[in-house]
Amino acid sequence: MNIQFRDLIKNAPLSPGIYKMYDGEGNLLYVGKAKNLSNRLHQYVDISKLENHKQVMRSLVKRVEWETTKTDQDALILEQNLIKTLKPKYNVMLTDGKMYPMLALTKHEFPRLLKFRGKISQRKDVFGPYPSVYALNDTIKTIQRVCKIRTCTDTFMKNRVRPCLLYQIGRCSAPCCVPQTDYDKNVQLARRILTGDSEPIIADLTKIMKEFSDKMDFENAAIIRDKISALTKTTNRGIRQNLPYTSNLNWDKNVSDFEKLLGIKLNTVGVFDNSHLFGKHPVGAMIAFGHDGFIKSAYRHFKLHDIQRAGNDIAMMQEFVTRAINDGPKLDLIIVDGGIAQWNIANRVSNGHIPVFGVTKGEVRNGDEHFIMVDGSEKRDIPKDSQLFLMLRAVRDEAHRFVITYHRSIRAKQLTASVLDSIEGIGPKRKKQLLQHFGSVHAIMDADLKALQSVPDLGKSAAKKIYAYFHSDML
Repeated sequence: MNIQFRDLIKNAPLSPGIYKMYDGEGNLLYVGKAKNLSNRLHQYVDISKLENHKQVMRSLVKRVEWETTKTDQDALILEQNLIKTLKPKYNVMLTDGKMYPMLALTKHEFPRLLKFRGKISQRKDVFGPYPSVYALNDTIKTIQRVCKIRTCTDTFMKNRVRPCLLYQIGRCSAPCCVPQTDYDKNVQLARRILTGDSEPIIADLTKIMKEFSDKMDFENAAIIRDKISALTKTTNRGIRQNLPYTSNLNWDKNVSDFEKLLGIKLNTVGVFDNSHLFGKHPVGAMIAFGHDGFIKSAYRHFKLHDIQRAGNDIAMMQEFVTRAINDGPKLDLIIVDGGIAQWNIANRVSNGHIPVFGVTKGEVRNGDEHFIMVDGSEKRDIPKDSQLFLMLRAVRDEAHRFVITYHRSIRAKQLTASVLDSIEGIGPKRKKQLLQHFGSVHAIMDADLKALQSVPDLGKSAAKKIYAYFHSDML
């Protein structure tokens, strides 16, 4: 048995990556990760040294596959993704006793934000898993800053007679000692943030911050500003972590397989997505890819020209695809993120000259995708652990990342204008100077007086006004 298993893993590389173990009937038994695939897999050779349940699993293994990644962090995220998608028998409920860090909101009059590793069935309102403890702790800090949810144990809370340090630094509302009026609302807000619904929250907070500023209530405006900053950093980090597997794709093989599936020769494929916030700041984007991977030189941003289309995803898609066909690179295939309605409008715009393919989200964004073929039929049988499936998900997610990043930059510019317009004596020229010098509105807000005074031609008086506007609570 040992010799047979050694034969299965004799070519395993020394690189980080994930491994998959199958039984004799081709059923996936287990997915694991490793910093060094060869070393990790050789730990399975001596079956007597394994835990009981792993001995059973190991005795069934007849085939082992692996996939290398750039880093062990990429391997961890890819393993997590495959476990959630494929649900291997010996990973279900993580029976090996290991669990990625997760968060939960407990059942209590004043729910506690709890981090844990364990069976999901033991908790309510579970969020995650997170790729690392660092990512989880960073999320907790964001929730504390924005929602002030407690993290202490029930016993600790019950025995408090005065608020702890977290209350003093503004990270807990101290339900142990302080009467609460908005705790339930903050718990609901925390749930929205933890499920990725941050965009509308940031918009609402921005509106509230402006209202405080208009009322010259700079102390509360600064508090809201800090919440916006914390949320924005967390959301941006989430998008950056969204594509752990793209560096490991065999683009040439996958695009060739895609060509066989569609019966089309592909040099340049355009993938489209839209973004808006309740109809405001409507934008679109197209990313492109081919046999060598993403084609960054062919990426395009679009601001909506026909403002009457704002908020209507189908109408917005119509304009953006039309403009890309007329002014962009020559496309061999159009991919739209959405269902049959998006596919229909793109197909109508292309007028049969460019085939259209659709990637639908399903009920779960990562794991329930299916596809609309160029003839309009649905396809649901592309294996979810196949390289082709992962490539199609990756290009969809890259389009989403690209358009969301652009959407945020447009909003940030407007935020800069609206905030700086409220400061007496700061006109268009000085706004431009400030942006060129600091790069963003958040950097201007966080700058100290000395940094503001270092802006060329701004002047000490104007620097003091700007500093006082954003830091009046510190004067």
